[in-house]
Amino acid sequence: TGVIITILIKNKANKDELGPMMEWEKKYIEFMERYRNPLMDIAYTAERSIEDGIDAMSEAEMYTVIISYVVMFVYITISLGKISGIRTFFKESKIILAVGGIVVVLVSVACSLGFFGYLRLATTMLTIEVIPFLVLAVGVDNIFMLVHAFQRIDRVQTPETDRAIGKALGQIGPSILLTSASECCCFAIGGLSPMPAVNTFAWYATVALFVDFVLQITAFVALMALDECRVASGRLDLFCCVKSDKTMVGNEEIGVLESFVGKYYAPYLMKKPVRLTVLAFFIILSSLSLMVVPNVEPGLDQELSMPKDSHLVKYFQFMAELLWMGAPVYFVLKPGLNYTSVEDQNLVCGGVLCNDDSVQTQLYLASRYPEITRIARPSSSWLDDYIDWLSIDSCCRYNSTDGSFCLSSNTFCQSCPREYDETGVRPTVEQFERYMEFFLSDIPDDRCAKAGRAAYLTALNYVTDASGHLNVHDSYFMSYHTTVVTSRDFYEALEWARKITDDIQEMLDEKGAGVEVFPYSVFYVFYEQYLTIWSDALLSLGLSLAAVFVVTLLVTGLDIVFSLIVLLMVFLILLNMGGFMWAWNITLNAVSLVNLVMSVGIGVEFISHIVRSFKNEAGSNIERAAEALTKTGSSVFSGITLTKFAGIIVLAFANSQIFQIFYFRMYLGIVLIGALHGLVLLPVFLSYIGPRSTKQTFFRATTDPEPKFSITESHNL
Repeated sequence: TGVIITILIKNKANKDELGPMMEWEKKYIEFMERYRNPLMDIAYTAERSIEDGIDAMSEAEMYTVIISYVVMFVYITISLGKISGIRTFFKESKIILAVGGIVVVLVSVACSLGFFGYLRLATTMLTIEVIPFLVLAVGVDNIFMLVHAFQRIDRVQTPETDRAIGKALGQIGPSILLTSASECCCFAIGGLSPMPAVNTFAWYATVALFVDFVLQITAFVALMALDECRVASGRLDLFCCVKSDKTMVGNEEIGVLESFVGKYYAPYLMKKPVRLTVLAFFIILSSLSLMVVPNVEPGLDQELSMPKDSHLVKYFQFMAELLWMGAPVYFVLKPGLNYTSVEDQNLVCGGVLCNDDSVQTQLYLASRYPEITRIARPSSSWLDDYIDWLSIDSCCRYNSTDGSFCLSSNTFCQSCPREYDETGVRPTVEQFERYMEFFLSDIPDDRCAKAGRAAYLTALNYVTDASGHLNVHDSYFMSYHTTVVTSRDFYEALEWARKITDDIQEMLDEKGAGVEVFPYSVFYVFYEQYLTIWSDALLSLGLSLAAVFVVTLLVTGLDIVFSLIVLLMVFLILLNMGGFMWAWNITLNAVSLVNLVMSVGIGVEFISHIVRSFKNEAGSNIERAAEALTKTGSSVFSGITLTKFAGIIVLAFANSQIFQIFYFRMYLGIVLIGALHGLVLLPVFLSYIGPRSTKQTFFRATTDPEPKFSITESHNL
């Protein structure tokens, strides 16, 4: 019902020398795409197919990503200004300012790519696709914070544009510095990750965020000043040459969103039953997340990483349905053994007189339990087959006139003399050394199936010194894995191969062989990461959280309460992201780990601005929490939540599953979970426990269990 044909081409350790091999595989794939036969249904793959498939998928989804960013840009340009009607749209809009802010974000990404391009640090499609989203999330939030802070300035008391902008920057600048410094250090620490994908992403993100912060407090502030001059002179947005009849001096009205939060949302959230319900809900949610996070499955199924129309998808299905053997696995012995010695032969071989725990015996025993060890069949042994080949009359042949090699199929040549050592079954040293080259040149047929050219021509490296003595250096013993389909199958196959070689290595060390052994299969390079993914993830995320705490502590002047609140909230965001991954079947791999590191950085944006605003307010904790939520929470909601939500919805229509799972689902989780913690849990938590206010006020005692408060545009203390 099914047959598999494997074509081996020579590999090179140096990638610069792989050109002819890659070109051959390309021609092979093109041929198979065109080939049709009514009697056969064919699936095919090449070693380059996975890389080609990922590149093709990234290019195909590039338009989806671009549309997603365009949607976010459109939202930003419309929502940044305070528009009261169609007639006054171009008077009150800030389209040019919004475009300038977006250009600042794009320039910071370009600077990061250019800087590391100059340093010749390789990048990945993952980095190029994720970095703009991250910088946009952080940069747009800061833009909204700056503009909204300026709009709250009383222009009657501060009519000068430069002083008003300076006052706004003085109010919101420390908060932007805090979040930007925390994020830069968070990603810089993430650059220490042993995973190359996470490492590269972290370094690119660090530089991009640093440049973005510098440009926002310089170039964007200058753009704000120019835009305000345009407003003051009565010129229209986009049409600066046209003057309107009415000259505006700042927009001092409270925005619709801020008004809604102040009049309805904040008072409702601060009610005692609501606060207790919120705390209970998040305690239950976090407890459930803590229970299920360890069950998040490591891996990335191959079919998810391929376009749906890729030839690889069909190949994976055929492998799973028709075949019981998977990829070949090579158990490689490094130099150190003397294969002409009976003692060293017994350490390796699997026939007569061989040790009970020899290399071949252990590999044979592993193949007896394929459902556990993932080894489908006993390994082939060039040593055992060579010894057998020497002992069979119809195999080893030579030309009697000059002693040169003859194929075993040439019956006119003489059979090699058989010489045995004192064991009576092993060849002498001289015979072993003399006929090794004959064995590796002989072609197997029905007369001599043990001939070694087909199976072992590249299975061992040997040298012959000036005196004619042969020394075998490296050699491998090939077996096959069982058919592996899921990520768990792949990394368990790798894990068991290493367990088997560990046992073999222990045996060799006990016998004093002084030789190393290791397993290799073509898919190990893709799945080795999953053996340590959990430890790598905990290390990267732990260091990122520690960096956020330390930087927050330093920037806030050693305010331990402030720093602990930020750390706790960001940790809860991360914890609930883990529960979200488990609930929506998102596996842990390099892509999702990059997104988790990014969630730490974006989580700081959701938390730090509101906590600092709370600290700068006066009154009781409930009043301060409500005021911080009104002033800053509305900017966070419009700057991060709605901006990202608009762009994320577009990703839901991506064709590739990897985009739908690791971009749409995870980005949606980052935004929703971050917004819930920053705009729901954090104000409630601050109403009970929060840092002391930087402003000093006096309160009149009251017996009312629910303190009454009002929210106005400003407090004159």
